[in-house]
Amino acid sequence: QVQLVESGGGLVQPGGSLRLSCAASGSIDSIATMGWYRQAPGKERELVATITTGGTTNYADAVKGRFTISRDNAKNTVALQMNSLKPEDTAVYYCHVWWFFYKVYNYWGQGTQVTVSS
Repeated sequence: QVQLVESGGGLVQPGGSLRLSCAASGSIDSIATMGWYRQAPGKERELVATITTGGTTNYADAVKGRFTISRDNAKNTVALQMNSLKPEDTAVYYCHVWWFFYKVYNYWGQGTQVTVSS
């Protein structure tokens, strides 16, 4: 079994910064892709950023230039540095990992709340 545990969420003012972390444990494939998604109340879960084992990154247009994703392959951790936060960034942020080995393996963390408000 795979477990993903997020940390670092909280309440910040517009323009502020937060750093989210996710620690993965269990039988994770060595070439798994890790990333972050978010979901606001009443809205569909959306991609924020992903990163491959080799370091290739992908960002949603809404966060490009403000957020940075990184990972430590040896520790199976992934982080999301969020700068210049806006109220529309308010959501539950979920850590995600997936890989393919004859079928798709797909796991989610429990989520951490990020609230951007004055």
